[in-house]
Amino acid sequence: MSKDRFASAHEMVREYAELEAKMADPSLHEDAGNARKLGRRYAQLGPVVAGFNAWKSAADDLEAAKEMAAEDPDFASELPAMEAKVEETAAKLEELLLPRDPNDDRDVIIEVKAGAGGDESALFAGDLVRMYQRYAEKQGWKIEIIDLTESDLGGYKDISMAVKSKGVAEQGKSPYARLKFEGGVHRVQRVPETESQGRIHTSAAGVLVLPEAEEVDVELNMNDVRVDVYRSSGPGGQSVNTTDSAVRLTHVPTGIVVSCQNEKSQLQNKESALRILRARLLADAQEKAEALASAERKSQVRTVDRSERIRTYNFPENRLSDHRVNYKSNNLDAVLNGELDDVIQALLDADKAAKLSSTN
Repeated sequence: MSKDRFASAHEMVREYAELEAKMADPSLHEDAGNARKLGRRYAQLGPVVAGFNAWKSAADDLEAAKEMAAEDPDFASELPAMEAKVEETAAKLEELLLPRDPNDDRDVIIEVKAGAGGDESALFAGDLVRMYQRYAEKQGWKIEIIDLTESDLGGYKDISMAVKSKGVAEQGKSPYARLKFEGGVHRVQRVPETESQGRIHTSAAGVLVLPEAEEVDVELNMNDVRVDVYRSSGPGGQSVNTTDSAVRLTHVPTGIVVSCQNEKSQLQNKESALRILRARLLADAQEKAEALASAERKSQVRTVDRSERIRTYNFPENRLSDHRVNYKSNNLDAVLNGELDDVIQALLDADKAAKLSSTN
């Protein structure tokens, strides 16, 4: 494996050194947004630099051992182990150099919406929300409810919540890196509590996973945003139906619409809506850029069409099925209690395999 194979790693090592110098300059931290952006990139490059240094060290040791073996045959016995070390570190570096999702170090905003199935769908949406909340608790993440609309019988018609890591997450351990493949239609098969005949019903809920954007990530011109206010409805205290506290934002150039009514003040609802709008605009811009850069490339895991059914939760058989990677397990009760690691890992492994295949 030649050094030319890792030309991109050389560039990353150079960039890492430049960032290190910039971050040592106290003036950088006068712009908190830019400092976070550079810090995120620095953290992304760290594992690659470490992997490159490990490979280069092993390769240099092997070259030195070959030279010594030419003069002293006793050194020849060490060469096979050293060659294996070079191959091992090269394979790890090759994996580190796979195209990374630019959002893998971000927090997320998860939106869950009830779909076909009426009240049963809203109850299932509530089950999904609790599943993600329990998974977040197991990961040591924080959950923040941004906006919600409850249904009459319980559950949610729709809900938006932020999932945030505490401090800087390790590579591959951030909320977005772990939850990015949860977006799509989740289908449930079970006997509703209101079903007197014991018949199994099928309903669905939609999940949207957005990387949380910071103001520095999205250039949002408020002249492009139409702001409408109206009276909120549903649970929410004395302000409900008495003041125009609910806010609807329409981003005219893209047609993206965001509504928030959970807070009692119009200003708080506007800030919450702007937060979701920035996340949607970031995701929209990245999807368009990816489509232009690689119109023919299709991931084996992610699909652009978020309406696609991705997973089925079968209660009578206690079975979970993820249709994208043919994953099945008979521990649905545990999954709904936040034991999501196995299905998430299956999706991540399939994504990695697809990337490795495309580079070979």
